[in-house]
Amino acid sequence: MPIFTALAKIQITMSNQNTDPLFQLIQSLSKSEKRNFKLFINRHNAKENLKIVTLFDAIDKQKTYDEKSLLQKNKALNKQQIHNLKAHLHRQILSSLRLLPNELQVELSLNEQFQNAQILYNKGLYLHSLKLIYKIKELAKWGEQLTYLQQAIFFEKKIESQYITRSLKNKADEIANESTLIQTHIQHVSQLSNLALQLYGWYIKNGFASNKKEALEVTTFLNKNLPHQHHLLTHFYEKMYLYQSICWKAFIVQDLILHYRYAQKWVDLFWKKPHLMPIESIHYIKGLYNLMSAYFYLGIADKLAYALKKLNEFQNTAIVQQNQNNTIQCFIYYTIAQLNYHFLIGDYNTGLKSVKNILLKLDEYDAYIDVHRVGIIHYKIACMYFGASNYDVAIDYLNKIINSKSTLRADIQCYARLLHLIAHYEIGNFNLLEYLVKSVYRFMGKMQNLSVVEEMLFLFLRKAIKSEGKKLMPLFKDLLAQLLSIKNKPFETRALMYLDVISWLQSKIEHKPITTIVQQKNKLRNKT
Repeated sequence: MPIFTALAKIQITMSNQNTDPLFQLIQSLSKSEKRNFKLFINRHNAKENLKIVTLFDAIDKQKTYDEKSLLQKNKALNKQQIHNLKAHLHRQILSSLRLLPNELQVELSLNEQFQNAQILYNKGLYLHSLKLIYKIKELAKWGEQLTYLQQAIFFEKKIESQYITRSLKNKADEIANESTLIQTHIQHVSQLSNLALQLYGWYIKNGFASNKKEALEVTTFLNKNLPHQHHLLTHFYEKMYLYQSICWKAFIVQDLILHYRYAQKWVDLFWKKPHLMPIESIHYIKGLYNLMSAYFYLGIADKLAYALKKLNEFQNTAIVQQNQNNTIQCFIYYTIAQLNYHFLIGDYNTGLKSVKNILLKLDEYDAYIDVHRVGIIHYKIACMYFGASNYDVAIDYLNKIINSKSTLRADIQCYARLLHLIAHYEIGNFNLLEYLVKSVYRFMGKMQNLSVVEEMLFLFLRKAIKSEGKKLMPLFKDLLAQLLSIKNKPFETRALMYLDVISWLQSKIEHKPITTIVQQKNKLRNKT
């Protein structure tokens, strides 16, 4: 069955899927937003408003939403009213938030101006309305907002068809041509955004392509769905989604150079037009993260450090600080990239110093982060503890992934089990290993994800758990030689992108900590 036929069924399970929406909204409010809501609602002394303030305060005090407890502690609220009160409170909170000044939200400004233009039009003040439409068009062009620009042109047509402004000769042709051009841009953006989403969905479900057939299918899918003469596209969103699509395809097929080039193009779009960062903050954050991932896999530590600095600067701006979604996304991507940086330079102990704060943030944002990204962060933390030779704690984090009932990416589940085996080997749990090796082999066989590297690791572990002393060293050297011989075969060695088995083997052979081996490699890369 073609790999893309099941994409519509892919769902990212959210840890907050059963959480009450009103509870989530109230918990997401800052202190200033809560204060603003109280001021907003107290302007009207309606009896119903007093009740929703009581409901607001009651929900705000809860750690998890418990309606039964809420009703027991607040006798002014009754079960028959609670549904309507919650709906009313939800609407009032959103209304209070809309009144807060936010110069960073171009879409909100455009919506407000459209409403004003409609009011003027309804009053018969066509010229006043038209002048406002011209301003809307300028703002929409500045913000690259195609759909708002399309709406403005439609409104302009509406006015011109009813009121002869005589503002320009050939006005009808000018509007028609502009409308056609915008429609073409929107069609391309829709086509490319769908393509980028489908490729990202494939990666979330499957990880890297495991063979040439999958790589060819992904490449064919990309080429088939690209617009004609896509290299001539000019609009910001057209280029952004084009770069995203090629970026995802390159990452899936492990063409790391191509992945780096298009991640850089993606980020360069924003660096050339910084005024669009507040408008498309998430895309900028994800672009920076993809660029940092490219640096990590290519082993370019200094550039990864520079990109981390850029993301850190961005997350301290008002664009991020005044938007919780941006704050959460920055936390996720900065955390993963920062851990990757510590892996790359072999500084595991420094990386572990941030774990406590990471866990606190994961707990704080539990209702907003999907289990896939939580799993990735847990895996990275496990690898950090493994690199620092703290195998017991590494096993604890790996167990979180192995025992998870969520649909975490198949390859991460496999690599977690492999690292789990190696950690148990390091501790000396040989009796347990014999059972685990068989269990993991069956699991990976069912996942159809067994590459040459994994086969080699299984064979090694089967022999290693039965060997002692001097007999072990030849096994380490033999496995290292085999892995080095196929290191440049991407479909066979994709596991090495998540499991630095080579550094582990070198540490065993040279009787040095893994951190020393990785640091030596980083110094060698810097020299070359």
